[in-house]
Amino acid sequence: MKGLDYVAIDFETANTYANSACSIGLVRFFDGEEVASLYSLIHPAKMYFIPEWTEEIHHISYDDVRNKPQFPEIWNTLVVPFLAQAPGLPLVAHNAPFDMNVIRGCMDYFGMPVPELHYFDSRRVAQRTWPDLECHQLTYLGENFLIKYNAHDALDDARTCGKIIHLAAKAQKVASVDKLLNVCGLELRQL
Repeated sequence: MKGLDYVAIDFETANTYANSACSIGLVRFFDGEEVASLYSLIHPAKMYFIPEWTEEIHHISYDDVRNKPQFPEIWNTLVVPFLAQAPGLPLVAHNAPFDMNVIRGCMDYFGMPVPELHYFDSRRVAQRTWPDLECHQLTYLGENFLIKYNAHDALDDARTCGKIIHLAAKAQKVASVDKLLNVCGLELRQL
């Protein structure tokens, strides 16, 4: 990767099950600047009861998702074409193990092959770039860097994650994902 090019991704889930994705947000960045975005609600794998505590976090209710497409349709008709518009870009997520686990959980549930995607974690980049900050949660970083956004909205979370990567690259004085990961002592991981 020659530039600061990546796709930020975020999922919200209906409950604690990895296969309960109820929304997805994707934002494509070239040279650290947003160039395209995608958001969709998702009908969870099993129409689990959406507990009040999760609805209070992301404000997505049963009624919001009951008539939406399930994960395979969203993935195949929206996500795959979005990623194909800039093939080979790595994904970045804040606390990436959560979001990658959602992809794996949904793929497994629906019997879909796990795609060969590479990713990295903006939380770990932030921890290495600003080790003196008291917290590295996305909401804290957004507040610290004056990024106004609607927390726990998949699109806004993805957008903020991408902005954090741009800020980290500036702070580290690098102009590519490879160099940013290198200076942070991190590597791309494979899904």
